[in-house]
Amino acid sequence: MPDLAPNHHAHYRQFSGAFGYVAGLTMIIGRGRDAKMVADIANLKATDHVLDIGCGPGTAARLAGRRGSRVTGVDPAQPMLRLARLLTRLRRPKGEIDWLCAGAEHLTIVDDSVTVCWSLASVHHWPDLAGGISEAKRVLRAGGTFIALEKRTEPGATGNASHGWTPDQANTFATLLGEHGFTAVEVLNRDLGRRPVVAVTAQT
Repeated sequence: MPDLAPNHHAHYRQFSGAFGYVAGLTMIIGRGRDAKMVADIANLKATDHVLDIGCGPGTAARLAGRRGSRVTGVDPAQPMLRLARLLTRLRRPKGEIDWLCAGAEHLTIVDDSVTVCWSLASVHHWPDLAGGISEAKRVLRAGGTFIALEKRTEPGATGNASHGWTPDQANTFATLLGEHGFTAVEVLNRDLGRRPVVAVTAQT
């Protein structure tokens, strides 16, 4: 049976209402290592403007802010953004952080305005994969960095275990980035403790 598309959970709609807050709280735990990994891959600097697509409760956005970067966190789910704002007020970083309610395929961000764009455990939920990639390419400056990180999953996994990417799904996404004009595309496999992840990185 052929592998599913990289956005194989595009119609998963359980991030609204009360469940969205519960899901957001579960996303806070154990995501610090993911955030540190993408920040290190990007060689994040205080001069960077980071766009965090599918920011959820804002773990990676706050880490970038603590490193002094300007950050724009984007998520289509209001419960996620409310949690992100609350947690950021409690743990205010030194970098400026803005929050926007939008999907990956409809970013309300001007062209060529960010230097780093990442998406953690989010691409497999994008409803429009080509639209999201095109938007990321549009908002990144020349020489900018794009990173998509997902939990590494096994083919045929079901339920929560399927939320992520198999190696084939990661490779398919890497191919799509190249087709949309990204360069230096790489697929990186890492084990963060007991959490295996795969990151697809690229440059504009």
